[in-house]
Amino acid sequence: MKHATRRYAVLFAAGALLAATGCSSDSGGVGTTLADYTVTLDADSAPAGDVTFDVQNDAGQEHEFVVFKTDLAPDALPTDDKGAVDEEGEGVTHIDEIGSIPAGTSSSLTVKLDAGSYVVICNLPGHYQQGMHASFTVT
Repeated sequence: MKHATRRYAVLFAAGALLAATGCSSDSGGVGTTLADYTVTLDADSAPAGDVTFDVQNDAGQEHEFVVFKTDLAPDALPTDDKGAVDEEGEGVTHIDEIGSIPAGTSSSLTVKLDAGSYVVICNLPGHYQQGMHASFTVT
């Protein structure tokens, strides 16, 4: 009986260790693909805290990746006369960005996000208006 009790204790400890590592605050990256006039996220939400967006530009041209906190619909952000989102406009808070992602390359952006609604976009002139936006929720 002593060996069985020890075996169960070891199995219990191993299970507890696996459970603890599976519940860590590191949620991994949110895969993000930029293509010609689309932004696709492999997850539409993440827990509050540090969120890493792993951005791949699959388009044949340069793009940007910008994160805004907003309660506005993804296609209703305030824009300027060139078709870019006004980063200081009413209803949006600019969080952070990757200013240039050349065609065929990737980059990562880690931001600390509070619970709420977000929109990620490409903010090169006209790209947002052509559909380069996606909503993202932080819980």
